[in-house]
Parts: sequence; structure tokens; C-alpha cells
Amino acid sequence: MNSISTEIRHSQNRAQDFADLEYRRKFMQLTDKDCASIRLIKDIIDRELPIALDIFYEQVRKTPETSSFFPTEAKIAHAKHAQQEHWKNISSANFDQKYAEKVHTIGSVHARIGLEPRWYIGGYTIVLDHLIRSIISDLTPKTGLFAKKATISTEGMGEAIASLCKAVMLEMDLTISVYLEEAEKARQKSRDEVILREQTFVADSFGIILSEVAERNLSQKMDKELPSAYIPLRDNLNGAIESLRETLGIVNDTTETIDITAGEINTAAQDLAHRTEQQAVSVEKTAAAVEQITATVTSTAARVTEANAFVNNCQNITEQFGVMINRATAAMSEIERSSEAISKITNVMSNIAIQTNLLALNTGVEAARAGEAGSGFRVLAQEIRDLANRAGNASKEVKELVETSRGQVLSGVTIMEEAGHAISTIISSVADIGDHLKAIAEAASEQATALQEVNNAVSTIDQGTRQNAAMVEETSAASSGMAQQARQLKGLLNEFTLA
Repeated sequence: MNSISTEIRHSQNRAQDFADLEYRRKFMQLTDKDCASIRLIKDIIDRELPIALDIFYEQVRKTPETSSFFPTEAKIAHAKHAQQEHWKNISSANFDQKYAEKVHTIGSVHARIGLEPRWYIGGYTIVLDHLIRSIISDLTPKTGLFAKKATISTEGMGEAIASLCKAVMLEMDLTISVYLEEAEKARQKSRDEVILREQTFVADSFGIILSEVAERNLSQKMDKELPSAYIPLRDNLNGAIESLRETLGIVNDTTETIDITAGEINTAAQDLAHRTEQQAVSVEKTAAAVEQITATVTSTAARVTEANAFVNNCQNITEQFGVMINRATAAMSEIERSSEAISKITNVMSNIAIQTNLLALNTGVEAARAGEAGSGFRVLAQEIRDLANRAGNASKEVKELVETSRGQVLSGVTIMEEAGHAISTIISSVADIGDHLKAIAEAASEQATALQEVNNAVSTIDQGTRQNAAMVEETSAASSGMAQQARQLKGLLNEFTLA
């Protein structure tokens, strides 16, 4: 399974190297056309590369920093052969995945042996210098009778050399990138090893005192010599242990006090729970009584409201009756005035009757004087006297009746005026009764509202008292639990060694 995972990881790395190679080629503009240009000078590169490598290794032998990497000629020959084989990829412009893997291997080897990039760059400079000179020498047109014709134009030669430089720069870029990456990994690994050794030493040093702390022994402190970077940590640990020791000592003393106080709180809470329970019963009875009173006052207020409505109806009816009395009084007054008018008419009729009698008398006298000729006037005069007498008698009778009716009308007017005054008094009294009932109704309504508020307040107090009783019971239970926990805490503290 591990070999499969390793193979998968290597495959992913190869794919990443090839993708990185293609990205760098694109940035350097190393195109397929450039690759074709490099292949045009492949024969020159393959022919001159061994000479260029000889020049390079001669310089390596003379340089102390590089000669140490190749202490024998056998190693130089081996390295030279490997370079010749690798350069075949460059001269063939074959920048495939296999080439990427090979470059990655070269960079890793350079990082492992510690070959710095400056020597690598210098070596490529020496090789490239010889190759470029040889390419120019071979491809430059010759003069003379037997000179060969140039196989490539000057422009093509420039493109080939430029493309070769791009390929060499790509090679150096990839190799140095791998070198830097592997070198950083090696440095990180070295740092990790140093850090691991130091962490192991420090962990072992601190582990002793921490194991004592884990065993609840706070009487020890750390005196072991440590690297300077860990001395503040050691001092802080000793200070923390000392502070914890002092704190636990204070906690131990405080726990004893809490134990005593919790017992007192528990006793007080139980007493308070008993009193609160009694108070809850009393408040419940008070709430019931207030609720009953509220219902009674509310009923009274409703009845007073009904009585007030009844009085208002009576007042309206009485006022209507008063209006009728006033109208009757006005009618009596009109009858009285009509009686006076009739009396005046009867007086006129009496006067007419007297005048008629006088006229009949004069007519009789004149008829007597006339003799037989006036006999008709005597009869007429007699009839006129009879008529005047009857009219006088009727006028007297009408006058007597009018006087009698007038007296009765005056008596009726007086009675109606007295009835009107009585009705006015009754209306005023009914209005006063209505005002009193209205005031009583308003007072009863206000009392009902106030009692309802009192009832709500008492209900709230009742509910609050019940909640307080429940809370007191919870407090009592909590205080009991706190006392028990304080004893447990004291038992745990006794397990610590503080001195």
C-alpha cells in the first residue's frame, strides 16, 4: 500500500515538473521553431561538447572550491559522460517529461552534495562559450576557391545560437530552482532535527516537575540548567507553581469558611422557606377576599347604573308631564280671556236690550198718539219689548254662567299653577336624585376599578410569593449542595502537597 502511495506521489511530482517546464518555456518564448533551429546545429554541439567539457573540468581542477567535488579522475569521467548524455536532450531540443525528470534529478544531486549555483552557472558559461564560438566558426561563410558553401544563413545562425542560449537558460533555471527547493528542504530538515533534540531535552527537563504537579505535589520547583531561551519559561513555571501553591492554600482556608457559611445559609433558607409558605397562604386568602369584595362592588355599581337609568326615565316623564301642565295652564288662561270677552258681549247685549225696551216704549207712545193708525206699531212695539226682555234675561243668564265659569277657570288656573310648581319641584328633586345616583355610580365604578387593581396587585403578590417560596426552596437545596461541594472541595485540596 505504501509503495502504491509513493508511486502515485512520484507520478504527481513528474506531472508537476513537466507542467512547470512547459510554463517556463512559454515565458522564455522557447517555441517549436526555436527547437527546430537548435536541431540544425545538433551535429556541431555533439562534436564540440566533449572539448567544451574538457575545458570546464580543467577549470574545475584548478579551483579549490570545485575540485573537492571531483577528487579523482574516475569521478570526473563519470560526470563528463553523464553530462554528454544529458546534452543530447538539449541538442535534440527534446524537452519532454523525461527531460524534466532528469533535470529534477540533477538539481537534487547538486543540493545533496552542496554544489552552489554559481559553479553550475560558471560551468555552463564555459561550455556555452566554446559551443557558440565553434558554431560561428563552422557556419560563417568561407572565402577562397575551394571554400564550402554555407549550410545556414547568417540570420538562421543567429536564431540557432539564440535558441541554444534559451535552452541553456531553461536548463539552468530548472536546475537552480530544484536546487533551491531541495536545499531549503535540507535546511528545514536540519533545523527540525536541531529543534527536535532541543525540544526533547527541554521536555524531559520540564517533564519531571510537571509529573510532580500532575501527582498534586506542589512542594517542588525546577532548578535544572536549561538553554537561555527557556530560562524565562522555567522561572515562569516555578512562579506559577508557587502562585498555585499560595492560591490553593487560600482556597483551602476559604473552603472551611464557605462550609460554615453554607450551613448557616442553609438554616436561614429553611426558616425563610417556612415563613414564605405561611405568607403565601395568607396572601392567597387575602386575594380571595379582595376578589369577592371586587365582585360585590362591581355588582353594586351595575345596580346603581340601572337605578340611575330608571331615574333618568322618570325625570324625562316628569318633565313631559310638566310641559303638559304648562300647556293646560296656558289653555286655562285662554279660557279666562274668552270669559272676559263673553262678559263684555253680554254687557253689550244687556245694553242693547235696555235700548230696545226704550225704543219699544217710545214706539208704543207714538202708536198711542197715532190712534187706530198706530195699532200695528203697538203690536210691533209689544213684540220688541218681549224680545228685548228675553234678550235681557238670556244675557243675565249668560253673564251669570260666564261669571260662574270664570270663577271656576280662575280656580283651575290657580290649581294648575300650584301643580306646575309642584311638578317643577318634583323635576328638580328627580334631577338631584339623578345627580346623586350618577355620583354614586361613578364612585362605585371607581371603587370597582380600584378594587380590580388591588385584586391584580394582590394576585401579582400572590404569584410572586409563590415564586419566592419556590426560589427559597431552590436556594435551600442549592445551599445544601454548596455545603456538600465545599466539603468535597476541601477533600480534594487535602490531596495536594503544599509544603
